[in-house]
Amino acid sequence: MKRKTWSLLTALTTLPLALSSTAAAAQPSAAGGTTAAACSYTPAVPADNFKGIPVFDAKKAAKPYSATLRTSQGAITFKALTDKAPCTTFSFRFLAEHDYFDRSHCHRLTTQRIFVLQCGDPTGTGSGGPGYSFPDENLEGATYPAGTVAMANAGPNTNGSQFFFVWKDTKLSPNYTPFGQVTAGLDVLQKIAAGGEDDQNNPGDGFPNLPVNIRHVAITKR
Repeated sequence: MKRKTWSLLTALTTLPLALSSTAAAAQPSAAGGTTAAACSYTPAVPADNFKGIPVFDAKKAAKPYSATLRTSQGAITFKALTDKAPCTTFSFRFLAEHDYFDRSHCHRLTTQRIFVLQCGDPTGTGSGGPGYSFPDENLEGATYPAGTVAMANAGPNTNGSQFFFVWKDTKLSPNYTPFGQVTAGLDVLQKIAAGGEDDQNNPGDGFPNLPVNIRHVAITKR
């Protein structure tokens, strides 16, 4: 089955990511996403490094946490926005606690017009996914200043495992669920960006010259 491409933005190239089934219907909230009661995870393909499909637990989802990505370029820590994006932060925590991201690498760096580092695909191709998808959240009025952590997607309500760090203030349409804020390691992201990317055919959008290998993602209660 051909894998869908995930668009990080329409202003630049499409972002390869893949989930080929439709996300479950969810109830809209005043914040432009879903209510916590509507969090559901729908089976989807591909199912790379499959760890199962999470079952939403509202009590656990409400607990704040920080995530630290221990990478070959240094540690990056972000505060999860569990109050604003409970479906997304619950999914990220589930995958991290099941070592989904371990030994993967960040496969895309953009250095023109938009300024992001994209990670979360265990295949390293930009077309990988966790075996499920889920609805968008926290989109009303969403902006993407430096330090934002947000989901990549293949269209509305197709979130999976791929996400991106914004390393420099970036203008994007509010189509990508913001679910975290970097609290340490923005300098690491900026170092990676300064190293540039390797795509000579599409300058400003390619594989980072400084390899960003994710060794482990640690979840810490706050």
